Amino acid sequence: MRPAAVRRRAEAARLLREAEGRTTPVEPLSTTWPALDLADAYAVQQVNVTRRLAAGSTVIGHKVGLASAPIRELLGVYEPDFGHLLDEMVHRDGGTVRAARYCAPRVEPEICFRLARPLRGPGVTLGDVLTATDAVAPALEIVDSRIRDWRITLTDTVADNAGSAGLVCGSWTPLAHAPDLAAVTVDLLIDGNPVATGRGREVLGHPAAAVAWLANALAAYGKGLDAGHVILPGAMTTAPLIRAGQTAEARFGALGSVSASFV
Repeated sequence: MRPAAVRRRAEAARLLREAEGRTTPVEPLSTTWPALDLADAYAVQQVNVTRRLAAGSTVIGHKVGLASAPIRELLGVYEPDFGHLLDEMVHRDGGTVRAARYCAPRVEPEICFRLARPLRGPGVTLGDVLTATDAVAPALEIVDSRIRDWRITLTDTVADNAGSAGLVCGSWTPLAHAPDLAAVTVDLLIDGNPVATGRGREVLGHPAAAVAWLANALAAYGKGLDAGHVILPGAMTTAPLIRAGQTAEARFGALGSVSASFV
């Protein structure tokens, strides 16, 4: 790799780290470095994940982004991507989340998967995912953009850990006792007021299809999904901004509910 590309990746990773630490977003990386490509972006993401691991964090799973039409239309990006979930991102169901730790947080209702066995692509299918899944749970993903005003392209959001910033998970239901995940409906409420509704099939036709996509995408980087990992397959609705003083709740019918209050 050319020295200029190495420097570009290192500088982009530094800008995103500082933006997150200071909760002060930066201009789009795609504007600063028009030559930044998808390989660069995933490398930038990995640089910052590796730094967090060195500081004591643990990878607990992954998230899929841009897997549903409502999110693609909201952000104007039309290809799925993935990011890492770390232990420090987890918040308690019904608990409080400090809004000031984020630049411009949004909330997304998702069906979270917990794996009983590893999944390694290529060639992972929807059926493979369901066979490997131990349980599912209602979840809220907190997504944030360290890019100013959410003016992102695919490379911007990939470099920024696919926007992953927090996870609130409800009660787990063994997959054998769960409803048809494609047919599950969700109502997203802010301060008790409905703001969006959606179904599991919004996520690549079935949330497990998004997990299969993830396993196969990771294979290109020599990685896989491990037993015990949790996976967020993608939002079932659009993702409204959330601010201090507001409470977000997602009601998934028979699958249960999950909520968090931002303070």
